[in-house]
Amino acid sequence: MRYIIVLTLSILSIHLSHSQINEVGLFLGGSNFIGDIGATNYIAPNQLAFGGVYKWNRSARHSWRVSLIFSELEGIDTNSNDPRRIQRGYEFKNDIIELSAGMEFSFFDFDLHTGKKLTTPYLYSGISVAHHDDYYFLNGSQTQENTSNWTFGIPMALGLKTTVLDNFILSLEVGARYTFSDGLDGSVPNDKNLQQYRFGNINNYDWYVFSGITLTYTFGLNPCYCPEN
Repeated sequence: MRYIIVLTLSILSIHLSHSQINEVGLFLGGSNFIGDIGATNYIAPNQLAFGGVYKWNRSARHSWRVSLIFSELEGIDTNSNDPRRIQRGYEFKNDIIELSAGMEFSFFDFDLHTGKKLTTPYLYSGISVAHHDDYYFLNGSQTQENTSNWTFGIPMALGLKTTVLDNFILSLEVGARYTFSDGLDGSVPNDKNLQQYRFGNINNYDWYVFSGITLTYTFGLNPCYCPEN
């Protein structure tokens, strides 16, 4: 019985590997931060963001997706429209590495085997985790805590994708990340002994946004439903 189960799973694995379309590619764009330092514009990229993405198209409407993106978050109070922030004049920078996984939903069928020109808007959400260094502000200056953390978040992205050339898909996307941290900008120190240096609205968590383009290459075959002779 054990050998039958192993053989069945092996056959199913081979079948699935040939019955789906895979996508692998690159993301290039910009990032902007929304928190207790700097401007609060929703889409205002001010730092380079780049990385890679992989998709497993479960159907013409649904895709499982994984991405790894590198960027530097930046906030400058003098770029804000808030007079209090402008007067305060804080600035921060923090490098992040984000791993995100979830599902992409296409509004229209995106069947890559039709051979036709395809275009559709889509939504993406799932879960993300971002690695960042810990900071606090001492006498108005960003100061390292010499520690780092992983911050979980929820990505919420809206995009538009279209087929270009053979086996290539071009996507334009804007994706906000709602994080479960208020310390990406150093407004809430990680060290409990430094809590006297926290500032800002401690009831709101930090956000950051990735805006850019993705170019992916598709490969894999659909199952062949051929009539028997």
